[in-house]
Amino acid sequence: MIAGTAFAKINLGLRVGGLREDGFHPVSGIFQSIDLSDSLTLDSADSDSILTSAGRPVPCHLDNLAFRAAAAVRDRAGVAASITMTLDKNIPTSAGLGGGSADAAAALGMAGAYFSTERAVLESIAPRLGSDVPFCLRGGTARVGGRGEIISPLEDLAGFALGVVVPPFEIATPDVFATWDQLDDPAGLRIRAGDLPPALRGEDELTNDLYPATVALAPDIDGWRRELETRWTRPVMLSGSGPALFGFFLDREEAEGAIGAVPGGSRLAEAVDLSSVGWVLTG
Repeated sequence: MIAGTAFAKINLGLRVGGLREDGFHPVSGIFQSIDLSDSLTLDSADSDSILTSAGRPVPCHLDNLAFRAAAAVRDRAGVAASITMTLDKNIPTSAGLGGGSADAAAALGMAGAYFSTERAVLESIAPRLGSDVPFCLRGGTARVGGRGEIISPLEDLAGFALGVVVPPFEIATPDVFATWDQLDDPAGLRIRAGDLPPALRGEDELTNDLYPATVALAPDIDGWRRELETRWTRPVMLSGSGPALFGFFLDREEAEGAIGAVPGGSRLAEAVDLSSVGWVLTG
């Protein structure tokens, strides 16, 4: 048996371009792994299966993205053996935190170790699984481009923590992009450089172009953001297509204090630190 941990990601900023002929939007932005995580195990079995033993419910069928990732590595390795995967889910789904992609990336890495597969093979599989999987496989801090497959690693960020809140609803990423197309390039949500941690001030400002589309689909997200800004006395941003919201704090202790002021009813409210990796083997 092999075990691993998959770390969620935050889109610190996300710029979006017009729809390409291949059906994808070009994106650019700084992505950051955080220590909010899921746990996975992979082992041999009499037949293929996936199950969950703790945490949030997950799709326990063979179309689960993490299982598909492990199966793809097995197939590339030319191995016929059946496998079983256990996934203990803590990262909320459909939240803009890359939970499914993080699990898939960890599954790629775990299966790579299990089936003695080279890293280059894992990197070739990742983009076919989803736009966020290549970043989650690399992890840490990176500037991301293309449809998500162009990863330019950056020096690890430090000197701040995040408060992360997921309001009590899910948002499908494809719906947000489709709505963004209909809104004709709306102005995104911005944080000025002066309101950013020192480690990020070289970016001038951070922008999430998808915010207007997310609000159009789920108007309550704007109320949640404004309420958090009032309680936290600082700007609050949306991660990716949302609905996860986050704010910058000096350290985890300050972020934990802020989490204590979050309104009830959220799907998740946690203080998180930055992670220098997207996944790690644990056993």
